[in-house]
Amino acid sequence: MNEQDKVVSTQRIAALAQLGRAMGALGSGAAWPGHVCGLDELEYGELDGLIRRAHVRNGWFTEGNVRHAFGAWSKALTSQGLTEWIATYEGLGAVLGEQRTVGLILAGNIPLVGFHDLLCVWLSGHRAKVKLSSQDSELIPALIKALDEFLPGTAAAISFEQGKLGEIDAIIATGSNNTARYFEHYFGHLPRIVRKSRNSVAVLDGTETDEELIALGEDVLRYFGMGCRSVSKLFVPEDFDLDRFFQAVFGWKDMIQHNKYANNYDYTRALWMLDAVDFLENGFLLVKEDTALASPVATVFYERYSDAALVDGTLAARSLDLQCIVGHKGIPFGQAQYPALSDYADGVDTLQFLGQLT
Repeated sequence: MNEQDKVVSTQRIAALAQLGRAMGALGSGAAWPGHVCGLDELEYGELDGLIRRAHVRNGWFTEGNVRHAFGAWSKALTSQGLTEWIATYEGLGAVLGEQRTVGLILAGNIPLVGFHDLLCVWLSGHRAKVKLSSQDSELIPALIKALDEFLPGTAAAISFEQGKLGEIDAIIATGSNNTARYFEHYFGHLPRIVRKSRNSVAVLDGTETDEELIALGEDVLRYFGMGCRSVSKLFVPEDFDLDRFFQAVFGWKDMIQHNKYANNYDYTRALWMLDAVDFLENGFLLVKEDTALASPVATVFYERYSDAALVDGTLAARSLDLQCIVGHKGIPFGQAQYPALSDYADGVDTLQFLGQLT
């Protein structure tokens, strides 16, 4: 990395760390903490207002979940974390002669789900043309506006497109399995990362403490279970008492007061009853024995096992369908919704891909 790139990287790390401090205060719901957050009271209030109103545009974006997303990002955006993350990428910076225009098609299933891709493009020194999801069209632009306050010129490298992306040199697109086929066809001539639907699972070995099972509730039910890092399937020993899981997640009982979640709960419950499906319920979560990985909203599947090696083999065979594996041999309970900066979606190194664009 030459001296110019070192200066650029240092500036961008400092700006992102400042953004992380502001997001931490906003995530906690704190009043304006003063200029230490990098924003004046009006700017801070505007962001706080967006968080409070996010549910108006997207009913799934409750204030609590949006603040959680801000808080999770604040834990990642630290000077030390950012420096260690990009240290292994040779030449990362803004070399004007190597700039490319990268199109981004972002998902909107959970708050800020596409923010990592956008930061990767910006840190790599490329320009970004962003197609936001209609489900999350305000939060990310507001954060880029704040980032531009910390490092003027940032916003000039990022455009948010209302229509087609237009001319681009590469694409990072996230969608369902169906839209992924369209992306592959439409952008097949470009360097690309195309992400499909993935799911996360938890593997219990029976030695879990009550505290760990309570933490598992965060992995299952945060964001109403709608993220690719949300646990939708439990692998449990043959003799595991599911009542322990029900008791552990009882703190999430008020989720059933959310209209959209309750509608999903009622619909699936009625459907399973009509089909004479065996399932368990506790008034806000449906639990069904099933070999599938993906479960509907307001439900979680489980599968009993007698041989842990067989579970390992099953997961290895389904690796392309998996985002996270939570458990004693994987991500710690309660941490699935706190990805590190180096936890790339689908396991594809986004910064490496961007660094190879010429």
